[in-house]
Amino acid sequence: MIETIPSFGLGTFRVDAAKTTEAVRSALQIGFRHIDTAQFYNNEAAVGAGVRESGIPREDVWVTTKVWWDRLQQDKLIASLKDSHEKLDIGTIDLALVHWPSPEGAVPIAETLGAFQEAQKLGLIRHYGVSNFTAPLLEQALEAPGGKEIVTNQIEVSPFLANRALVEATQRLGVKVTAYMPLGEGRAHNDMTIKAIAKKHGATPAQVTFAWLLAHDIVVLSASTNPEHQQINWDAQKLQLDADDIAKIDKLDEGKRNANPSFAPKW
Repeated sequence: MIETIPSFGLGTFRVDAAKTTEAVRSALQIGFRHIDTAQFYNNEAAVGAGVRESGIPREDVWVTTKVWWDRLQQDKLIASLKDSHEKLDIGTIDLALVHWPSPEGAVPIAETLGAFQEAQKLGLIRHYGVSNFTAPLLEQALEAPGGKEIVTNQIEVSPFLANRALVEATQRLGVKVTAYMPLGEGRAHNDMTIKAIAKKHGATPAQVTFAWLLAHDIVVLSASTNPEHQQINWDAQKLQLDADDIAKIDKLDEGKRNANPSFAPKW
């Protein structure tokens, strides 16, 4: 049984349910052991099917899902995780996250964490964590009953949104950072700095970007439904960037978010 969140995963945001099962199956057969989904993505059932059909032992696969912000009350959270558990149909879910913090703190984080602990007792989940939490919100969560068990804070991180203050605060608090939208909605593919570094190493811009994140001890969520591209992404773990490469990519930070909905916390 995997006890620590694997550092390289497959994200399934915006992946059509019809393509999700095959994408998950092929990724697991390539070597991926971390699959990320969410209730909001409407593809949990397809993710579960991919896990079951992959031939990889269930205990060797880490599956993360997320609870939407309107389901953070005790009863609603438990009901939603029962629904996720049924849709995934893979037994106990490895990790459940608060997808977005409760707007204006309407639901106390202590209530949500208490519900996660109840979900653990019910065998619905093994671990829990948060997503899109600012440093103050994360500190508040860690101080609440059950907060010390938070596994990760999943946030947007890319060369163009290094999110450095939040990354460093999260890591300083002893919580793992997981990066979504790591390619900046595709910008990394065409950035001249990243392309030059990729040429130097005989790599792709995506591989360079993922290697940069890994060098900063950040969990990567790559996204592809194409087995060939999945293999290329997976191989990014073999790429070792030098200090100059990392410094050049660090300078690309613009501080601009792609994910910033109206209900997001004040960054």
